[in-house]
Amino acid sequence: MTVPSSFTTFRSPAERAAAGREARRRVPRSSHAGFEAGPDRFDPVEVVERQSATRIPELVPIRYGRMLEAPFRFYRGAAAIMAADLGAASDTGLRVQLCGDAHLLNFRLLASPERHLVFDINDFDETLAGPFEWDVKRLAASFAIAGRANGFSAAEQNSAVATCVRAYRRRMRDFAGMRTLDIWYAQDDADHMRELMAASMSKEARRRTAKATASARTHTHMQAYEKLTRDTAEGRRITPDPPLIIPLRDLVDDAERGREQELRAVLEGYARTLSYERRHLLRRYRMVDIARKVVGVGSVGTRCWIVLLLGRDDDDPLLLQAKEAQESVLAPHSGGDGWDNQGRRVVAGQRLIQTTSDILLGWTHAVGLDGQERDFYVRQLRDWKGIARPETMDPDLLRLFGRLCGASLARAHARSGDPVAIAAYLGSGDRFDRALTVFAQAYADQNERDFEALGEAARSGRIHAATE
Repeated sequence: MTVPSSFTTFRSPAERAAAGREARRRVPRSSHAGFEAGPDRFDPVEVVERQSATRIPELVPIRYGRMLEAPFRFYRGAAAIMAADLGAASDTGLRVQLCGDAHLLNFRLLASPERHLVFDINDFDETLAGPFEWDVKRLAASFAIAGRANGFSAAEQNSAVATCVRAYRRRMRDFAGMRTLDIWYAQDDADHMRELMAASMSKEARRRTAKATASARTHTHMQAYEKLTRDTAEGRRITPDPPLIIPLRDLVDDAERGREQELRAVLEGYARTLSYERRHLLRRYRMVDIARKVVGVGSVGTRCWIVLLLGRDDDDPLLLQAKEAQESVLAPHSGGDGWDNQGRRVVAGQRLIQTTSDILLGWTHAVGLDGQERDFYVRQLRDWKGIARPETMDPDLLRLFGRLCGASLARAHARSGDPVAIAAYLGSGDRFDRALTVFAQAYADQNERDFEALGEAARSGRIHAATE
């Protein structure tokens, strides 16, 4: 019998563990400690400017303005800068499907298709295959930066980082001993997690966690519908809020009204990437309005559309978000990606590492208002989402959130990579944890220097930053 080419060559657990230990020999765990920019390090402002060159020009100043609000906001928009730094260092070669932008605000409560709340990663714009430690380092540094923003002591920051990395290491060790299907079906149910963590949480932390869970259940598509639309003479339409939300009708003149037909064709192309039963569901709706929307920090200036569809009547809405997918910031540092559609890359990566993806997640290719061809991915807009607010966390709660994020990232990596090899590399001791605690502080220092460099570029007139 010929083994299909889609099957990997079988290796025993012992051989996989040996591969992890060999990676440890090549790249010792202690080598991950610290970060020092060399004299020939790239100009971080130039990296951000190169990204801005592909974005909607009038929105670029908003991106700069958001990045200049604080070092943590800068970090959220600086994935390309960190990707270049990580790509310049030696790596373990233990590859997984990376989130690519694994900072703490990209972990949140989400609704599964079965209407259960789960805790998972929720941003895949930069997803690509690469060394597992790239995600762990970006996540670890985000906790140091968030702790600094809250005025926590260095010891409190380090405790949050170490807790996060330790949770990753220990859960990866658990996955290394599990059956393959058990790894694939593993998920972090919000109620179960709260029960497990109750013993180590203060009364106030338990109260706030319960409140966050209850709040997430209210963040439905109906809430988004009420917030983003209004009744008009033509029926329910998206509410303008320039420059953050601009309906298509306000972006094009009468001679360009055909653009709406093109966008309808785009939706048809997207529908073809869905399974049969989900295409059938989508056909029950009719499109009534489209608007351009500004989202996020790092994503500001990329093309993003919200689409309002209605089913039975005005009380039966569906809101979709079509977001431009550009090449991952990791691609120049990981050997490229080989994808023919960047939207498809995002969708494939999300389905690989997220336990319960949106049932209407798909991709398409489109010609924009400027006549340029671009790739997009499409998903539902807001459905049971709970977003962390690190600025409201005390040291204990930040540490507990680090535990959740580290364990969740391990689950994502175990689905797509080799948990046996990664666990063997990490080992049972805390050497990797301690190394990344040092790294997180060093990179938080570098992030502050890069933040100041962008601020100086704004003060000198090199870039223009705008407040909203």
